[in-house]
Amino acid sequence: MTKVFKDFANPFPNFKGRSFNMNQPQLKIGIMAETEIRFCLNGEYTQFENGTICSGKQVIRLEDGKISLNGLPFDQPDLTFIPLNANNCSFELSDVTIGVQFHWERKEDQLFKGALQFLPEGNKLQAINILPLEDYLISVISSEMSATSSLELLKAHAVISRSWLIAQVVKGSDLRASKVNYQTIHQTKEEYIRWYDREDHQLFDVCADDHCQRYQGITRQSSNLVERAVTDTFGMVLMFEGQVCDARFSKSCGGATETFEKVWEPEVHPYLQTFYDTPEGHIRDVPVLTNEREADKWIRSSPDAFCNTTDHKVLSQVLNDYDQETMDFYRWKVTFGQSELSELLLRKTGFDFGLIIGIQPVERGNSGRLVKMKIIGTKKTLTVGKELEIRKILSNSHLYSSAFVVDYEEWSDNIPGKIILTGAGWGHGVGLCQIGAAMMGEKGYAHEEILKHYFVGAELEKRYER
Repeated sequence: MTKVFKDFANPFPNFKGRSFNMNQPQLKIGIMAETEIRFCLNGEYTQFENGTICSGKQVIRLEDGKISLNGLPFDQPDLTFIPLNANNCSFELSDVTIGVQFHWERKEDQLFKGALQFLPEGNKLQAINILPLEDYLISVISSEMSATSSLELLKAHAVISRSWLIAQVVKGSDLRASKVNYQTIHQTKEEYIRWYDREDHQLFDVCADDHCQRYQGITRQSSNLVERAVTDTFGMVLMFEGQVCDARFSKSCGGATETFEKVWEPEVHPYLQTFYDTPEGHIRDVPVLTNEREADKWIRSSPDAFCNTTDHKVLSQVLNDYDQETMDFYRWKVTFGQSELSELLLRKTGFDFGLIIGIQPVERGNSGRLVKMKIIGTKKTLTVGKELEIRKILSNSHLYSSAFVVDYEEWSDNIPGKIILTGAGWGHGVGLCQIGAAMMGEKGYAHEEILKHYFVGAELEKRYER
């Protein structure tokens, strides 16, 4: 058994049914957390804890730390439903929130294959889907992108999604074994620095939302092309110096990719470096975007890049319907009134800055993304980072990226009445640029070439067979 399998625990060591192909890793995905969850079992499921056969509509509640199912108390600390036949059974969860804290956040009913587990977490029940990793990938690719994308783009995404997932599980396993107190927050009176990564999850391997990889079960329509992309790359991952690559991706790099350590923990990954998102990107020098003057010039321009496109055919491959509600992703602008911004910052940080005098860059990454910024108010000054924390506090959902410059208008008594952010890209910009990769696929690049472009020095390797 390889290192990959050792880091994935067998979720049902004593179960003898036909539910799972244990020749591949089994994955736990956190779907939703509520005090009451309504769901429907389509087909026959076994209650793992007592062997009862169940089907149809169900209601599970958590009250005073106790689970009840359909109004009857359940005397076990958790509850798991395993399909008698994984190919013919599915379950539906009602009112799953998707796009958490994004501009398109909404609730929808979602359909899933595999097993369903409920675990108490605080005062809520966490609904967890358990299924083989390759089945998970089919859903992720269909959820992250359109199932009508080019085959080479889908193959590239299958490899990076598989690589990222395995790298995260291995990393989590290593952290638990080391007993290191993993810190993602640094806070003083003058500074608040935080990054977000999958270590936030304790009960499952990954969550179902964009915090990890967008996963919506079999709710989104898949296609034979998606299934072929996963099948053709079965068990294939990106490797660098004997380790599975932590293969990240975002919607649009904005023309230049960012380095891993500027977004997450201060650990350099040589395969996640900065370059132009162009055919000659690896042999051209990116402007020194850590320099404020160069960053300002770059962000206010619209340089050529694979992801600099308005081609609806290409964009529809990557952007689902609700993603296409936002089309100004390569270069964008957001305007705040003074009272609007001061109220937003109070709500998002809990600090009363008073009137906002300015937002100043403190540190930029190599793509021009702000790693640290200083908020200067009449009552308080605070330095904030890293990029996602910056995006969170400057928007009711998420600012498109932290690659922005600031302008001020309507001054009165040295206080601006209007604050304007002009920005570049959508997302953190590390690793594969989804829109850029879609354009590469459209131009005839093979998936190996797409991966070589975005993950410099990484090699493809098959880690497990069917």
